[in-house]
Amino acid sequence: MQTDIDPRSLIGRKAFDRNGTKIGTVDEVYLDDATGVPEWAALRTGLFSRDAFVPLEPSRLEDDTLRIPFEKSLIRDAPDFGVGRHLSPEQELQLYHHYGLHLPG
Repeated sequence: MQTDIDPRSLIGRKAFDRNGTKIGTVDEVYLDDATGVPEWAALRTGLFSRDAFVPLEPSRLEDDTLRIPFEKSLIRDAPDFGVGRHLSPEQELQLYHHYGLHLPG
C-alpha cells in the first residue's frame, strides 16, 4: 500500500476482501513503531461490534476503498486486541502468523 498516505484518511473507509465482499469499515490505523508507516488497520465488522485487524501491506487503496487480499473468513477470525491500544510486539507476531505473512526486516 502507499506509504505516503495520511493514516487518518483511511478512517471510515469501507473495506472489501479478495472477492469483493464488504468486510466493514476502517475504525483505526496502527503505525509501525520504528518507521511511523501505517502497518495495521482495525476494521469494524458489524459482527457483535467486533474489530478485525488486517495488514495494510499487501492491501491496496482503490476507488476510496481498502482492498484486502484475504478471504472474509480469515479476516473475521483474526485476533481482536481491542482498538485504541498500542499493539505489542507479541500481538503483531500473532497477526503476522494468522495471515501467513513474513515479518518485515
